[in-house]
Amino acid sequence: MSLDSFEPNEFQEQIESVEDLMKPLYFATVCYATFSFVCFNLFSVNEPVSAAEPITVRIGSKAFTESVILGEALKQLAQSQGAKAVHLAELGGTQVCWKALLAGEIDCYVEYTGTIQQEIVKGEPIRDEESLRSALNESHVRMSRPIGFNNTYALGLTKQTTQKLNIRTLSELARHPELSKLVFRFSDEFLDREDGWKGLSQKYQMDAKDVRGIDHALAYRGLKSGSHQITDVYTTDAEIRYYDLDVLEDDRGYFPVYQAVILYRDDLEQSASNVVESLLQLEGKIDNSRMSELNARTRLDRIDESRVAADFLNEHLNQSIPITSESSASKFAKVIRRITTTTIQHLLLVAVSLSAAILIAIPLGVVAFLKPKLGQAILNTVGIIQTLPSMAVLVFTIPLLGLGAAPAIFALFLYSLLPIVRNTYQGLRDIPSNLRESAVVLGLSRWARLRLVELPLASTSILAGIKTAAVINVGTATIGALVGAGGYGQPILTGIRLDDFQLVMQGAIPAAVLAIVVQAGFGLSERFLIPAGLRIRKSE
Repeated sequence: MSLDSFEPNEFQEQIESVEDLMKPLYFATVCYATFSFVCFNLFSVNEPVSAAEPITVRIGSKAFTESVILGEALKQLAQSQGAKAVHLAELGGTQVCWKALLAGEIDCYVEYTGTIQQEIVKGEPIRDEESLRSALNESHVRMSRPIGFNNTYALGLTKQTTQKLNIRTLSELARHPELSKLVFRFSDEFLDREDGWKGLSQKYQMDAKDVRGIDHALAYRGLKSGSHQITDVYTTDAEIRYYDLDVLEDDRGYFPVYQAVILYRDDLEQSASNVVESLLQLEGKIDNSRMSELNARTRLDRIDESRVAADFLNEHLNQSIPITSESSASKFAKVIRRITTTTIQHLLLVAVSLSAAILIAIPLGVVAFLKPKLGQAILNTVGIIQTLPSMAVLVFTIPLLGLGAAPAIFALFLYSLLPIVRNTYQGLRDIPSNLRESAVVLGLSRWARLRLVELPLASTSILAGIKTAAVINVGTATIGALVGAGGYGQPILTGIRLDDFQLVMQGAIPAAVLAIVVQAGFGLSERFLIPAGLRIRKSE
């Protein structure tokens, strides 16, 4: 369209028509954001607690079987005292649980003395158990006496590998001529911890070449399949027996003692001393062989952690925890309830985070287009945000946002910014210059040109960015399970930990279906949100 053929009245009519077509887009965006905000408040706000209600004790556990079993035991002991106990299982690693404890998001969890010394109070002059307890007291955290077992780190490999290399100790491994050819796969926490691979490789002067991180549960299957030869193990892991592994002797005494202890907030001792007294019944009650047996019942015999914990408490602590057996019908109903619950949680995470991103990212894209110098800074910033590790974002936000949906939504919001900002910016930039000139000739203000001409013409690109962000969010929202936000990530993480393919599929299949539904839904919405002329041009 040239200025010579420009007809003001005709173009004015087109603008008015486009404005009418854009009204549904504005209305839909506002309604979507409002609906998501209301849902978030309905599902996330706690009910008021009256004075007559029992105290609520929040118990955390890390993302491995032993920690979950012990968390269930603490939950049942708290319930035996009339408390309302909530178990936030599989919260991730040490830093997630510790920060949640400090922030008051959980009241207690089981930790290990070696981990406390190396990761939580590192730098403190720790000489013995009492000095460790004193260091924790400064953070208003109390530590029980040891539960009774020492679950230290070790390096494990298959018997075929040990026979082939003819090694039994870590020193023999370090001196082996084929060391550089071996493939090492360690859990991410062991890989980065001071008492993990960093210090171990220095102590034994291991010059390994192929060392990477992997999920702890997947590492065992990798050993069996031969994808790697060596991984880190916990000495009470049931997988050692299940996969028939050899554990290399720590002949230089590198690994510290990892006695299991209960960490709890001092205000729990003040508000519910009877609950604390009940929890402390675990002191000295579980030795290494018994803990390995409990782990095996869950990992090998496929018995639920709550049942394993209840059986132990009833037999060894004289508890009377009711145990009910599940019929096939009740198991099926449990699966349906799990899928329904995780679907609602997953939709909540995606809807709220995407709504916030739409309201923030589109204006940022507009600013990036209008202010080129500032725009480069905006685009670079959202690009850098996209590269941040999700686990790091969750850990950093726990002290500010706590556990649950909030930190997960914040992380998803950050990851949604880049596609929407970039597509908004690019869509505005790609508008033909003759159309811009026509709007200028009409005498429209800068805001009017943006609202009536440029944004409608860029709507196809903007909606494509929103669609991309939505699909990415559906997949990325599984990280919410690491901070107690639920969603499809919960059955996936639990299934990986328990080597339960069916449980993994209960999260993976619905997530894939939801991604397809979301993508199809945005495709259908184009006929309502994109001006008809642009849809015709796109189809041509």
